[in-house]
Amino acid sequence: MRRSHIWIYAALALIAIQVAALHHLGRLFIAADGHIKLWESHPFAPTMSQELADWYSFSHIIHGFIFYGLLRLAAPWLPLPARLLIAMGIEIGWEIAENSPLVINAYRQQALAAGYTGDSILNSVSDTTMMAAGFFIASRLPARYVVALAIALEIFTAAMIRDGLTFNVLNFVAPVKAIHDWQAGAPR
Repeated sequence: MRRSHIWIYAALALIAIQVAALHHLGRLFIAADGHIKLWESHPFAPTMSQELADWYSFSHIIHGFIFYGLLRLAAPWLPLPARLLIAMGIEIGWEIAENSPLVINAYRQQALAAGYTGDSILNSVSDTTMMAAGFFIASRLPARYVVALAIALEIFTAAMIRDGLTFNVLNFVAPVKAIHDWQAGAPR
């Protein structure tokens, strides 16, 4: 067996663990309406975080940028595929935690996530894939371009839906009333 196949099998095993854990948590494979869409654009739609991609997909790309940078600093001796597997393990761990009742209820305290019910398995696996894409992009571009791209994605998402990775983390860890009020004023 070629060494490259080992990395691929390991990545597929991680995805299988993700799918099994999410299924065990009661997550649906696809949106409850039974349809699969490539993109969900409305932040208040009941199918937000249920489709293949949505506005939060950009946050997962940024996760990949961050994981690449941190693992490049923390473990530069590891081959790139090994660092990607570590990043996938972290992302999958978050995806499982994010879909637990405790975290779903915490998210519901945010203005934009009042009706959040968790991710579909399709969306969650897509989030992991988006993170891997971000990791790959970061491995190929100079750091200054990756930082610029992350900032651009955050500004774009904030302008489009009044949310993004920064606001999401802030509101989850230490809610800011001004941000909550600004997001609550978003057109529905």
